[in-house]
Amino acid sequence: MQRTTLPIVLCCNVSRRGGACRVCKPLPMGRWWKLEPQRARSSVPNISKNIYHRNLLRCFGAAVGMPRSKKGKRGGNSSSKGSLRQEVLQLQLSKTALSRAGRNGVRGESGVSDDDLASDIVSHCSSASESASVIEEGTGEVVDEQTAQEETEDKLKQCIDNLMDKSAKTRLAALESLRLGFSSRVLYEFLLERHFTICDCLERSLRKGGGEEQAAAATVCALLCMQLGGGVEGEEGFKMLRPILSSILIDSCASLSARQSCARALGMCCYVSASDDAEDLIKSLGHLESVFVGAYPLGDGTLPAVKAGTPALHSAALQSWALLCTLCPASRINTILNHHLPRLHACLESSEVNFRIAVGETIALLYELGRDIDQEFEYEDCDALCDSLKSLATDGNKHRAKNDRRKQRSIFREVLHYIENEDFTEEKIQFGIEAIYIDGWMRHRIYDAFKEVLESGVRHHLQFNPLLRDIFGLGPPLIMDASVKASRISRTERHLFNSAAFKARTKLRNKVRDKRADVM
Repeated sequence: MQRTTLPIVLCCNVSRRGGACRVCKPLPMGRWWKLEPQRARSSVPNISKNIYHRNLLRCFGAAVGMPRSKKGKRGGNSSSKGSLRQEVLQLQLSKTALSRAGRNGVRGESGVSDDDLASDIVSHCSSASESASVIEEGTGEVVDEQTAQEETEDKLKQCIDNLMDKSAKTRLAALESLRLGFSSRVLYEFLLERHFTICDCLERSLRKGGGEEQAAAATVCALLCMQLGGGVEGEEGFKMLRPILSSILIDSCASLSARQSCARALGMCCYVSASDDAEDLIKSLGHLESVFVGAYPLGDGTLPAVKAGTPALHSAALQSWALLCTLCPASRINTILNHHLPRLHACLESSEVNFRIAVGETIALLYELGRDIDQEFEYEDCDALCDSLKSLATDGNKHRAKNDRRKQRSIFREVLHYIENEDFTEEKIQFGIEAIYIDGWMRHRIYDAFKEVLESGVRHHLQFNPLLRDIFGLGPPLIMDASVKASRISRTERHLFNSAAFKARTKLRNKVRDKRADVM
């Protein structure tokens, strides 16, 4: 039986400065039942214990639905033990509504002390909480899921209305709420009849909002296309939003954070909603390419000096461009390989670790695309490229942070192994009772792109979003029947099982150690 926390009671006799009641203080934290402060006495130590207990009893009576007594003034000094017992008897009569717990937590004998009364009331309400938790468990997961979905949709409706508010702060808060809602749930049916309104509001935020609002709106654009999928609604939404996303991306006067979000949104929206539209694909590739070529070497072979924050923009544009490269036909891939591989090789000398990593992963991705077209594909300056990758895979320069060196060495070892031996370390992503396997650089880039947008909600969408399941070849979402749900053990049962297994393993190893000692 799951034990719920007892509601903490804040009685009348607390200090105006926030002092806690001596009786209420040791109770576990939970929901507050607050009565107005006592006017006569604001200092806790000067109030009698009987008043504390009387007010504590009234608080618990209000919590369990007991009618309040009319006798005596609230918090007054005239309360007697007889009136206190009378309220205890009333509480005993009212507890029939909580009979599922099967406990009698209040006693009305004349010999009981005030402290015993308080502890008995605590026990009584604890029983009520336990019975409530049992009732909640019996309703089933379906009702809880439906209720949560309805509550989420009601909140999202209000957020959509707030997108048209005059206050920039209100609009920004609404965008953040939409981002959290879209990333944590699949809302296709809800968005189907509202996507035009949402697209119009997002377009207005992108055109007229500040840098922070533009960045938030661009992220919501990507999530919206992900929710609508590759159908007609998703294509219509992308047609509306692509011009303004591209405009902000190539605008050198726009906020760097807004341009970075627009780069990710443009790549994701085009990948999801316009994968079959060659014109939109080529235009999006061109806009993204125009951004990250700013990091390419100059005519004399040196890398350009860039201002702070620009490498993050270059990384976002390069990664989105690499994502769209996975959709390109073979003829386009050959052109990309000839034009970009030598320049990306030179960018490995960049001083920004995240940009170097993005460049290394893109080189490996282009190599994989080239080998898919021609198994004998080889970069003309492959030896120099491998030397650069080896130096980065064993980089020990002290002027770089230890975490940066560790992350860089790990990734560039993988890139080097793939280019030399076509070897890729497979990664397993578990969600629910299913799993996907990341077995190549293309799949790695696609999964990372979704994870960057969905963040912690990526596993939920892998489980229930038809778009992601189609992209990763998982088929329709699984419907778990009662037998499957019943077979899943709870966290407590798993903990007990692991504890028992650990104990048995320790005993077995101790026996082996004893035998080994005898042999010695």
